[in-house]
Amino acid sequence: MKTRRGLLLIIGLLLASHVNAQSIEDEAVVWLQEFIQVDTVNPPGNESRAVDFYAAIFDAEGISYETAESAPGRGNIWARLPGGNEPALILLQHTDVVPADREYWSTDPLSGEIRDGYIWGRGARDMKGTGISQLATFISLHRAGLELNRDVVFVATADEEAGGAYGAGWLVENRPEIFAGAGLLINEGGAGSRLGDQVVFGVEVTQKVPVWLHLTAVDTPGHGSSPRTTSAVTRIVEALNIIRENPFPPRIIPPVEAYFAGLSLSMDDEWADAYANIASAIREPGFMQEFQEYSAGHHALTRDTCTMTRMGASNKINVIPPEAWAELDCRILPDRPAEEFIETVRNMIVATGVEIEVIMAFTPAISATDSALYQSIVKVTREMHPDSRVLPSVSTGFTDSHFTRDLGIVSYGFNPIITERGDPSGVHGNDERVPVEAFRRGVTDMRAIIRDLVVD
Repeated sequence: MKTRRGLLLIIGLLLASHVNAQSIEDEAVVWLQEFIQVDTVNPPGNESRAVDFYAAIFDAEGISYETAESAPGRGNIWARLPGGNEPALILLQHTDVVPADREYWSTDPLSGEIRDGYIWGRGARDMKGTGISQLATFISLHRAGLELNRDVVFVATADEEAGGAYGAGWLVENRPEIFAGAGLLINEGGAGSRLGDQVVFGVEVTQKVPVWLHLTAVDTPGHGSSPRTTSAVTRIVEALNIIRENPFPPRIIPPVEAYFAGLSLSMDDEWADAYANIASAIREPGFMQEFQEYSAGHHALTRDTCTMTRMGASNKINVIPPEAWAELDCRILPDRPAEEFIETVRNMIVATGVEIEVIMAFTPAISATDSALYQSIVKVTREMHPDSRVLPSVSTGFTDSHFTRDLGIVSYGFNPIITERGDPSGVHGNDERVPVEAFRRGVTDMRAIIRDLVVD
C-alpha cells in the first residue's frame, strides 16, 4: 500500500510539475501584456512604476526584494534566490523604453494587445519581453524550491535607453552589494534567427562602444540678408560634411571575424564567401558601399561610425546666430580606447574651429566564451533545437553589460527567442511586436538554460 501511495504521489508531483511548466508560459504572456501597459517611456522614465509592477508579483510569490530610487521616479528593484558557493548569476534587465509616436502605429503603443498572433507594444522586444522571460525563470526557480548551486539575482533597472546613469550605473556605484560575488550575467543583446534551414543563436559577448559627442561653433552674429564668409552655422556644416565625406577605415576585430565566419556556414547566397573571408572582402573596391546596402547592421561591425542625429542654431530665420551645435552618435569597435577615437575626430575638424565636448564614452570590454553559462546555452539550445548553432556575436548597440564587464563579471546578451526570416520586430521603430508562440518558446528555453546552470 505504501508503495502504491508513493507511486501515486510521484505521479501527482510529475503532473503538477507539468501543469506548472505549461502555466508559467501563460502567466508570462499576461505579465508581458500588463508590463507593456506600464508607461516607462524614457524620457522621462518613471521606472518606479515598473518597480511597483514587479514588487506586486514578488509580494504575491513571497519573495523578498529591495528597491532604490536614483532620483525621483527613477526606480530600481532587485531580489535574490540564495544558493551554493558558485559565483552568483545575475538576470539583468532595463525597464525603460524609447518613445513611440501613436500617429505611426497600428495600435496604441502601450496597449499590450494580442492581435494576428503577436503581442503588440513598445518594449515587446526591447526589452520588456526579455525581462518577463527572466521573471518567469526566476519565479519558476522559487516555486520549485530546488537546491541551487549559486545565488540567482534578479535586477531590473532604470534608464538604459539614455545610458544607464540612473539605473545600472547608479547601482554599481551606490549598491555594490548587489554585484558582490557575481561571476555570470545574462542581459539583452543576442537571440536566435533562422538562416536558410538552420537556426543560429547569437550570444552577445561584446559591443561597439558608444561615444556621444556635442559639437559647438561660435562666430559673429548678424542679419540673414548680409551673409559673412563664415558663421557658426557654416562652421558646423563644414565639420559635419568632413565627417560624412571621410568614413573611418574598415577593420575586422577577432570576434567579428569569428561571428561572420559562423554566419557564412548557414548562408546560401552570393554573400557567403564575403562573410567567410570578411577581412579580405573589405579591401575590395566598392565592397563597403554594397555591404552597407545589403546589411547596415553588419556593415557597422566592420568600422567605427558616427551618425548625425541632432542640430540647432538660430531661433529666427533672418538671424545669423552667434552659436550653432550638432550632436553625433558615434560607435567604435572595442579594440581601442575612446580617447584615441575622440582625438581622431578632433583632428579631422580642427580647421573649422568647431569644439568637441564628450557627452558619454564607455570603456571597451569582451566576455570570454569558456564559462559555465555559455556551455549551458550551447547544450540546451542544441537539445531544444537540434538544427541550431551558437555563435558569439558583437552588438552595434550598447547595453548595461558594459557596467558589469567593467566589474569583471562575464556578461552575455542573450534571449533564446527565435525570429523567423522576414518577421517584423519594430524595435525602436513603429509597431513593435513579438509573436506569441515565439515568446512562449523563448520563455521555456530560457528557463531550461538557467536551470541547467544553477541546478546540479
